[in-house]
Parts: sequence; C-alpha cells; structure tokens
Amino acid sequence: MKLAFSLLLLSSLEAFANCEKHMNDPLGEFMKAQRKGWHADYSDATVESEADFSRVYLGSHDGLKEADKIEVLPGQPGGVYFDQYSGYVTVDPKAGRELFYYFAESQNSSSKPLLLWLNGGPGCSSFGYGAMMELGPFRVNSDGKSLSLNRYAWNNVANIIFLESPAGVGFSYSNTSADYDLNGDKHTAEDSYTFLVNWFKRFPEYKAREFFIAGESYAGHYVPQLAQKILQFNKITNQTFIINLKGIAIGNAWIDAETGNKGMYDTFWTHALISDEVNKGINSNCNFSSNNSLSDECDSYLDQAHKSLGNINIYDIYAPLCSLYSNTSTKVALDPCSESYITSYLNTPQVQKSLHANVTGIPGPWEVCNYTVLIDWKDRSSTVLPAIQELMTNGISVYIYSGDTDGRVPTTSTRYSINKLADSPMIPWYAWYTQGEVGGYAVGYKNLTFVTIRGAGHFVPSYQPARALAFFSAFLDGKLPSPHQN
Repeated sequence: MKLAFSLLLLSSLEAFANCEKHMNDPLGEFMKAQRKGWHADYSDATVESEADFSRVYLGSHDGLKEADKIEVLPGQPGGVYFDQYSGYVTVDPKAGRELFYYFAESQNSSSKPLLLWLNGGPGCSSFGYGAMMELGPFRVNSDGKSLSLNRYAWNNVANIIFLESPAGVGFSYSNTSADYDLNGDKHTAEDSYTFLVNWFKRFPEYKAREFFIAGESYAGHYVPQLAQKILQFNKITNQTFIINLKGIAIGNAWIDAETGNKGMYDTFWTHALISDEVNKGINSNCNFSSNNSLSDECDSYLDQAHKSLGNINIYDIYAPLCSLYSNTSTKVALDPCSESYITSYLNTPQVQKSLHANVTGIPGPWEVCNYTVLIDWKDRSSTVLPAIQELMTNGISVYIYSGDTDGRVPTTSTRYSINKLADSPMIPWYAWYTQGEVGGYAVGYKNLTFVTIRGAGHFVPSYQPARALAFFSAFLDGKLPSPHQN
C-alpha cells in the first residue's frame, strides 16, 4: 500500500511538473515583482509637442509592401480569399531596431476599418497569441505543422495588424543590445507610434481609414498609452499627419494596480479558491493603494493565497491543463496545449521564411513570451486610468471587456476600475445575446462601455470565439451588443 501511494504521489508530482512547462504566466510574475515597489513611473501627464513629432523617424517604403506580401503559409488550408503581409518596420535605423508585424486584410478590405492588435505580458507575442491562438484567420493544429481556418476570425469585419512590441518580443529585435535595457511603457508607446507612422507610409490606402486599437492583459497599458500619444500628436501636427483614431478596446486589462490586486484576491475568495482566514489576513494587512512596497505580513498572506490555489490555469480557473488534457474526454474551445503547437510551427524554417522573419536578429528560438523583457521592464504606471479618462473626454470610444472565468485580471477587478472612471450609467446593466444564448452582460456610460463575455477566460477570442466576434462587431459599429435573442 505504501509503495502504491508513493508511486501515485510521484506520478502526481511528475504531472505537476509537466503542467508547469505549459503555463506561461508573465503577468503574474510582473505583479509579483510589483510587490517590491514601483520603478520610475510613466507620466500620463506628458503632452507631446511639434518638436517631439519632428523626432519621430520616417523611412522610405518604396517596394516594401510588395516584398512583405505572403504568398502562402506552410500548412495553410484552402478557401483563403484575403491578402496577408508580414515583415519589419524600422523604428530606429541607427540602433537597428525593427518591429515585426503580421497584417491580415479582410476579404472586402476597402470597405472595412483598420485595427491594431496588441498582446501584453509584458513581453508576449501579438502574433503568437493574438493571430495564431485568438482572433487571427488561422489556428495551429496539434501537429504543429498545419493550420485550420478560424471561422470567427476578426478579419471577417476588419483589416488587422498584429504588432510584436517592444523589441525582443517574438520576431522583433534590435541590433543594439542596450535597447533591450530600455524597454518599458514609455519606450513601447514611442516605438509603436513610430511603427504606425511608417506603416501608413507603406500602406497609404489605409491612411484615412477609421482606425481602432485593441488588446488584452498588460496591453491595458499599451493600448491607452498609444492612443493618448496619437490623440496628442493629432492635435499638434497641423493636419500634416492625422491618424483617424475612433476607439479602443481592452480585454481583461491590467489598468490599475489597486483595483487589479483587490479584485483578484476578492475573486479568489468569492470563487472558493482561498480560505476565509487568508482572505481576512489580506484585507487586514494589504494596502494595494500604496506605491510603496507591501508589508511583510501582507506578503506572507499573498504567498499563502497563491500556494492554496494549487495547480490550476489562473487564466481560466475552470479549464483543464495541457498535460492532463490528452487524458480526458473534456471538449474545450481552446486546446490548453495550443502554445506548444504555435511554438513548434513558428520555429519551423519554412514558416519563418514565408513570414520574411529575420531569425538571425533574434537572440534565440522564437518564444511566445520573453521573460527577459518582463524582468528588465523599466517604467510602468501604477494606473493608466488618467490616460483612459483623457481619451473619453476627447470623444474616443473606450470599450472594456472581460471574460468572466479569468482569475488573473478578473471581472471584479475591471468593475472596481470602472467605478473610478464613471458614475451613473447611461444604459443600465443588461444581458446581451448571440446565437440564441446570453453572451454576457453590458453597461454603457458616456464614451465608455463595459462588456462581460460569459464563459470566457483571459484570452476571450480563444475561449468564446463566436461571442467575441459579436461584441467586437458591435464595438466597430459604435453600439452595445444586442439585448435581443436571435
């Protein structure tokens, strides 16, 4: 009996180790580092000037659009009736800093708006996660070699750019190693703006198109900070270069440290993931509103909370883990081993060649998340709520959405954040529908909409693709999701 128990315990520990190999948690590592206090804070109060715009690098793009066109991706299925492009945009020629993008046009591209998609981390790939696992036109199959069509891809309703930013993420790189030491909120916003200005020169037919920015997780920083920069530059460039920004959408977004932390631990308790005692200890000892380091007593209770969670997928608390998935008959929308398939596919030389990826520029094999970027992150705001408020005040539509089974940036955190942004709703809380079912819940404020997606984890378009496409289509139309059954 003792031998049998020992073998069972050994098997369980081995399974735990295998699961760990497939559980990227960059935002969790980032949040843990924040317990020790904040680095230099990114200033949301910075106002761009004409002199700042004059320093934005503008390169020549003759012939580069044609060179970036993808003929066909290895393993691509039939029935593809849209154009694809990928390649590099130089944001600093002196340093040799190059940002990689993938662009999936809509089938009727001239009649559709333009969207820039950003994943967070910080340090995670918008191409690997966003394009290949979430809202892009393809999903990587379990063989790591072939693709299947995503019938709920967002390029059904928009032309979509997936940007890997900052340098060091995915296929993006710099020839100056010191650049990697500069990564942070401010640097990322600056490079992303430079990327856009140059991308519009490469694709001038999109210059006047309605433009939207969306992203998730730590892109809750990237998206509003980039949108704020666009808004401010639009005001000072005397109409010489205007980006037609209409709105932003951020999902399960890390936007405010106080509400993010409070909401996360409240969710752990209300979903029976931690004990009453640990919850009481957190509430009594943790001051998440402070920019100073948390107390040792608080740290101790937070460690207890995370240990008591056990080995679960914090980004979808009810989902199976990768190493256990193949041993169950559970059917889920997102294969928990997807990251492994994507990593295998994007490290295939034939795939890299078709994408025009310069793999000699990146320091090692392609990775879905670069933890070195995360560890070396230089500046970050404790909150980006002032940037979001500035966008709202200037008539930019802000759409915040939240998968309701995420444990890392849960719906509770987002609701606490929204309570800091808005007061009385103009459209009261209601259930919205798609495909004859409740897709989630929504509430509308002036220039701010909050939408939940029922049954979705952190990667909303992966877990609930049909519901994600429904709310995204409403966002592009400047409407709230439908309250009517169809």
